[in-house]
Amino acid sequence: MTLHSEESARAYTSGLCDDAALARLERLAELLREENERQNLVARATIPAIWQRHIADSAQLLRLVSHETGTWLDLGTGAGFPGLVIAAMRPDWSIRLVESRRRRFEWLHHCSAELGLAHCEVVGERLEHVASFPASVISARAFAPLPLLLDLSARFSTADTQWLLPKGRSAALELGQLPKRRQAMFHVEQSLTDPEAGIITGRLAQEAKQAP
Repeated sequence: MTLHSEESARAYTSGLCDDAALARLERLAELLREENERQNLVARATIPAIWQRHIADSAQLLRLVSHETGTWLDLGTGAGFPGLVIAAMRPDWSIRLVESRRRRFEWLHHCSAELGLAHCEVVGERLEHVASFPASVISARAFAPLPLLLDLSARFSTADTQWLLPKGRSAALELGQLPKRRQAMFHVEQSLTDPEAGIITGRLAQEAKQAP
């Protein structure tokens, strides 16, 4: 299945959540359109396709995780993708968004409050300064090249942590840049919003936390 339009992307997303969550996502889309006039959160050309390019693109990660999960750590959340979308769809989950850029941090904090996301925490620090804790899920979209991303965030990972890394059309290429022992721990799932894009997913074995 590929989501070719705004209508199909919205319909797909609505099938993953209840009406209240869908209303939160619609409000998030409004907030993003408004804020994008003040700061460049996403490419202006993607605004007309906000459900396909951003919301459904984030929501599809739910198909790759358990229905019950612990803390979800989203790195370099930026405009809220994927972490804020997941928080809006699963308001009872503990979601921690890390975004060091001040204006984006302030906007994420505003959105979290506006959407009533009591279990969503926005952390306005560089990842290096965030205290370690065991995350059940680690996600990141456009945060850093894969080898560096794993090195920076492996301290939040346990043997059970699910990594969900939307990497667009560079997914297979970036996976191939890992040392062989790490390549074997991950695979690429095809994105539902772009037939040429991929999501790198897997679990990082404990012994791989040593220097590559």
